[in-house]
Amino acid sequence: MIFKGNAITVQMLDAGIAELNFDAQGGSVNVFNSATVAELSEAISALEATEGLNGVLATSSKPVFVVGADINEFVPLFGAPADQISAHIGKNNENNNRLEDLKAPVVVAINGFALGGGLEFCLACDYRVMSTVAQVGLPEVKLGLIPGWGGTVRLPRVAGVDTAIEWIASGKQQKAAAALAAGVVDGVVEPEKLRDAALQTLQKCISGEFDYQARRAQKKAPLKHNFIEATMAFETSKAFVGAQAGKNMPAPVTAVKAMQKAADKDRDAALALETEGFVKVVQTEAAQSLVGIFLSDQLLAKKAKGWEKKADKKVERGAVLGAGIMGGGIAYQSALKGTPVKMKDIAQAGIDLGMNEASKLLSKRVARGRMAPAKMGAILSSIEPTLSYDGFDSIDVVVEAVVENPKVKHAVLADVEKKVSADTVIASNTSTISISYLAEALERPENFCGMHFFNPVHAMPLVEVIRGEKTSDTAIARTVAYANAMGKKAIVVNDCPGFLVNRVLFPYFAGFSGLVRDGADFQQIDKVMEKWGWPMGPAYLLDVVGIDTGVHAEEVMAEGFPERMGKNFKAATDIMFEADRYGQKNSKGFYNYEPDKKGKPKKTVTEESYDLLKPHVAERREFSEEEIIARCMVPMATELARCLEEGIVDSAAEADMSLIYGLGFPAFRGGVFRWIDSIGLDKFVEMADKHVDQGKLFEATEAQREMAASGKKYYA
Repeated sequence: MIFKGNAITVQMLDAGIAELNFDAQGGSVNVFNSATVAELSEAISALEATEGLNGVLATSSKPVFVVGADINEFVPLFGAPADQISAHIGKNNENNNRLEDLKAPVVVAINGFALGGGLEFCLACDYRVMSTVAQVGLPEVKLGLIPGWGGTVRLPRVAGVDTAIEWIASGKQQKAAAALAAGVVDGVVEPEKLRDAALQTLQKCISGEFDYQARRAQKKAPLKHNFIEATMAFETSKAFVGAQAGKNMPAPVTAVKAMQKAADKDRDAALALETEGFVKVVQTEAAQSLVGIFLSDQLLAKKAKGWEKKADKKVERGAVLGAGIMGGGIAYQSALKGTPVKMKDIAQAGIDLGMNEASKLLSKRVARGRMAPAKMGAILSSIEPTLSYDGFDSIDVVVEAVVENPKVKHAVLADVEKKVSADTVIASNTSTISISYLAEALERPENFCGMHFFNPVHAMPLVEVIRGEKTSDTAIARTVAYANAMGKKAIVVNDCPGFLVNRVLFPYFAGFSGLVRDGADFQQIDKVMEKWGWPMGPAYLLDVVGIDTGVHAEEVMAEGFPERMGKNFKAATDIMFEADRYGQKNSKGFYNYEPDKKGKPKKTVTEESYDLLKPHVAERREFSEEEIIARCMVPMATELARCLEEGIVDSAAEADMSLIYGLGFPAFRGGVFRWIDSIGLDKFVEMADKHVDQGKLFEATEAQREMAASGKKYYA
């Protein structure tokens, strides 16, 4: 053993070959944190001092290779001066350069995920041999960053400009076959053959059969493209990447620019330009928000896993009451992820609709080559359509997804409770009705909770698990475990009208309605809010949700919070509803809809909506972008603050992630609370006070005022 650390060891094998092995003690994966980076420097020093060193084999004893940098360590860099950021990433850049400059060849055996800094380490090696089950990639742009340890420098010199731009700008993980085809790795073998194949490759380097020095020279030199070729490639890519990413996500274009600037530079000069680009993106709001989301997502996963460990039993069989689109979507998701499910309805038409929904979603996977037809058949056969309660005594979790009517739900819940075993958990997919109120129909309310999916079920990650007054921890734990098994992000919240997401969504809609009442053009509001980052503006979103659904839910919210959510005017949604304009479901709402070439509803502007609104709203006038944003966002933000202060949700992180996963809140803003932190609580309170004449939804909470006065943030 020539070096032994807590994450890295180096020992001599036969024939002058040293093995550098990653095996972080006390962790399940290898990660480039500061301690590992320091150990790598010591390990390379040991290799440099080893007499008779003929070659180096880089391996991992974990199921993965190296998953990248320790993202927690990036948080202190936000707001740090440029030289501090450069110094932080410079340490591992120096390691990779020294590895690349060793007096002996280096071959890496990639046995699992090699992502970010993990792949950048591999690119510094001379040859890369990969397991068939491994994956590689440079996902930094998904965190608002760019590769900082040589990814933008070595990848284009190893695999070409087009591959480098595609891999880095998309941030996608790549399977072994794709990596081999792109020339990023030199060989792909079965896992059991990986070590031997890597050693054989190393032997060929040592014998001179493989010219590793030529490879090093290529990685250290400028790109081989002439000026015209390079200019065309990079300029075209910048335009395309910029259009794909959008102006609020600067990292992908910054990465392309770094590669372009470095195209005619040697390694060291190119790395300096990469560092310059890295420093630039670290200082953006997008990077801070996206890294925050990454860390918050880890918190969600940890909490959900903690609940799952408390579950009294594994969910072996599920059931859905009420087929249709929503029920079919829930049944599909359960079956897709391996939990067989019964799907019950009172009418064959509902069963047919639910099965057609599941079949349609599976057929899309087959058509896209993501699933074999035989697999589709097996999944469909694990969904058991039924008109009776036969076999419900063996079900672990029943999800009620019938019409959003409290009387109907009470009747169905009381009925199913008689057909299931004494420990079966019953969960309601209600979007607004109180769980405690629904539980009044049950003899075992401790076994009842909410399990609120978002539409479309297969696409929306969030599931709100709602605790009623009498819900037991056992019911919550089993329901969270079922959500985990379905591949969903489960967040446990306490009961109140609208729970968390809908409780804060309807104040946003209220802000929109007030603007339209006062003469704003709903199209302008949509454009401003989409420019701000929402995937669709409030009018368009209401059309997608269903204006009839929105009006019903608004009534529930107004009954629950009359002081803030009651209204004394006819809202735009009421006007559309009375005119039978329900949105996409009947092809007319604020906009009209007609099928596009793929059969999806295409939005078109219509004067009919304006004619209907005209008698009920003020004369049309222009509003500033600043006022539109404030009047939509302040009500959402103050209500979310109340949810946190009342204990409806446990933390700012969970609140923000609920809106990101449940509503598509702009990720580059990091959530409502991160947005407030970014502008400052004092500025937010000023914004709210400026519009407080609009009603109590615009009143900042006392806690917010205290935080503003003391300079506090939601995220310390």
